[in-house]
Amino acid sequence: MTRSVRRPRRMLQLAGAGAAAVMALSACSSSSDSSGSSGSTDSSGTPASPKLSGTVTVFAAASLKESFTALGKEFEKQHQGTKVSFDFGGSDTLAANITGGAPADVFAAASPRTMAVVTDRKDTAGTPVTFVRNQLEIATVPGNPHKISSLKDLTKSGLKVVLCDKTVPCGAAAQKALDASGVKLTPVSYEQDVKGALTKVELKEADAAVVYKTDVKAAGGKVEGVEFPESAGAVNDYPIALLKNAPNTEAAKAFIALVRSAEGQKVLTEAGFLKP
Repeated sequence: MTRSVRRPRRMLQLAGAGAAAVMALSACSSSSDSSGSSGSTDSSGTPASPKLSGTVTVFAAASLKESFTALGKEFEKQHQGTKVSFDFGGSDTLAANITGGAPADVFAAASPRTMAVVTDRKDTAGTPVTFVRNQLEIATVPGNPHKISSLKDLTKSGLKVVLCDKTVPCGAAAQKALDASGVKLTPVSYEQDVKGALTKVELKEADAAVVYKTDVKAAGGKVEGVEFPESAGAVNDYPIALLKNAPNTEAAKAFIALVRSAEGQKVLTEAGFLKP
């Protein structure tokens, strides 16, 4: 009798445990399916099929103009219905505009120091990431008629040399290189961004300027580049960040993802930028 009572009870216990296990697995499966459908991402970490729209406003260092313009067109092609609007200029001016309340989604600076102006005010969402680096070069008029081959040659009598203002990254880097070489230089003018310095040489209003390699490359035959060894000790890191009060956060994240993707890095390295 005892045996006949225990056997059904044990069978009931096993049946109950099995049902509980099935319910638990079902719940896990449901939870997994739910999270998978809402958080699906591709290999770059962005939503697999985002429906993006509206304008992405990007504040970027002047030296990024050509490569970022190309990436902006590619972004608009990939995400129909979006538009990328750029404000290119000196990183210090852009940083001041951002901290002053100018509406923007993304900031790409030509140095960590200028990015720090924005992060110190807690105006970024998350930590900025270095996406490329850039090195200096001397830009001369085509043919290099003054035979410039070093920073010291920039001190030749009668030579008109232009530098970026010391407050902007290209100017700070140039000053660092000049200090390292022991060269004291008095330029005919200080320009507010690297494109301004380059334009002086392109228009033959100056004989030479210290700019980025990327700008010399972008100018094509309008200028001639001269490398100098001190530039290796004055390479600038370029950080990019999503801004805290970005009007179009999701599209801004997608643009940053494009910049950092293999496709974006190919565009940037072909423009002369160095990998981070």
